[in-house]
Amino acid sequence: MTQQNTDERPGIAAAIVVHEGRVLMVRRRVSEGQLSWQFPAGEVEPGESREDAAVRETQEETGLDVAAVKLLGERVHPKTGRLMSYTACEVVGGTAHVADTEELAELAWVAHDEIPQYVPYGLFEPVQEYLDAALLS
Repeated sequence: MTQQNTDERPGIAAAIVVHEGRVLMVRRRVSEGQLSWQFPAGEVEPGESREDAAVRETQEETGLDVAAVKLLGERVHPKTGRLMSYTACEVVGGTAHVADTEELAELAWVAHDEIPQYVPYGLFEPVQEYLDAALLS
């Protein structure tokens, strides 16, 4: 088996959208292994910043207008081998709904104590720390 070179594929930008004490999660129609529920995310396009990609993907997938607040961190995802960046975003307008029906099956606003039910394998530490601060304050 050959090692996949993550450099050849674009990175994936994820948006961590917190609103009214909950975080936005989406369920993909086609899951990547165990990854069925995740944050709105998609490939960073050429010339696009990670933060801009997170904002764009959130709008495309959920119809929600968000603004990037700060980049929380990045890593090579242990389950997919893809370079992932995570950007904290705030809602600036719109109502979240399944806008991309080909990609998404459903979405949910998830309370802090419900996160393990959606993501049983745990979150990337900087994301978990941000959510602990944002949802438990």
